[in-house]
Amino acid sequence: MVLQRNKKVSFLVVVLAISVATINCQTFDVTKYGAKPNGQIDQALADAWKEACAAPSKATIVVPKGTYNLNKAFFLGPCKSPVVFQMDGILMAPSAAKGFKDGEGWVTFEKLQHLTITGTGTFDGNGGQSWGKKCKRTDYCEQLPINIRLNFITDSVIEGITTKDSKQFHFTVLEGENLLFTNLKIIAPEESWTTDGIHLGRSTNITITDTTIATGDDCISIGDGTKQLKITKVTCGPGHGISVGSLGKYQNELPVEDITVTDCTFKGTSNGVRIKTWQGSTDGVAKGMHFEKLTMDNVETPIIIDQKYCPWGACTQFEGKPSKIKVSDVVFKDIKGTSSTPKVLYLVCGAYPCEGIQLNNIDLKTTGSKIKGPAKSVCTNVKPEMSGTVNLPPCTTDDSA
Repeated sequence: MVLQRNKKVSFLVVVLAISVATINCQTFDVTKYGAKPNGQIDQALADAWKEACAAPSKATIVVPKGTYNLNKAFFLGPCKSPVVFQMDGILMAPSAAKGFKDGEGWVTFEKLQHLTITGTGTFDGNGGQSWGKKCKRTDYCEQLPINIRLNFITDSVIEGITTKDSKQFHFTVLEGENLLFTNLKIIAPEESWTTDGIHLGRSTNITITDTTIATGDDCISIGDGTKQLKITKVTCGPGHGISVGSLGKYQNELPVEDITVTDCTFKGTSNGVRIKTWQGSTDGVAKGMHFEKLTMDNVETPIIIDQKYCPWGACTQFEGKPSKIKVSDVVFKDIKGTSSTPKVLYLVCGAYPCEGIQLNNIDLKTTGSKIKGPAKSVCTNVKPEMSGTVNLPPCTTDDSA
């Protein structure tokens, strides 16, 4: 009888604990604040956020199914408790970008801990007009908003959502720590310029996994101060590949180190995995990078270190002045597939020789209509260490066509 009584008491304790947790987990549905499908959602989101952020226990903001028009949203912390942003609808940006400062976010989350952005919904940047008029291949897309800015976010998860047709970058992460990006779809046409999928800067311990990125620029771009980044099971293409950099454009940039890219697939991209630093840059460091188990499918240049980076002729004042970013301890391992141009390998280093560059089990073949002449490997100011089976042409210092 005592045993039975104890079982009943334990069951009651569990039921009471679940009931208390349910009561304490508050939900803030934006439709309760006046949001209606096909209507403007700005004020409803602001009101729901104000109450959710002040809630004494875990709070969930719900954007239900439907399309809602949004001019701009800014979600500022810190909040009293963890917040879940349950995004199941479509947030639609205006077609014209008005009133944005350079690098500003259309949707911004800032100074938050234990944030979860989740759901089956879409952040639609409605960027078609911007790419054609303001975002040409010879210009930087100033004063066009980033779809989602994550500033000073820690211990948080971004999962399941879609970001589409951003006017500029899709995600920008500044000084984030302990973040997981998983099961995302990041989509824009190949002709959309400067629509990087995820850009990271000065951030630590970030994981990006099980994600599809198809844009007109870098699938993932890794800025200065990024450390302990793991990218795995990402499908990239179209786009410019996964890039460390560009580095060295600004003074006092922080080192990039401990970067791992594994089990990723590149389809029809202009680059595979790339490290790029500006000509004429000041001293800096990029080290400890590991690129492994990658598949290249019709990629223009699958493996690239470019320390003569100068897009759009924007650095003519530095012509002939080498980059001073020191690149070292980089491993390219188990990389296979096809290149759509003769340049299967391009390693062009700057003022300092690239050191500790390893090529292990590389099998890259040329294919496609762009092939003119035999395949070539370019190696300048670097002596890569080769091991395993390396199916590449011998290195030449000629980095022309």
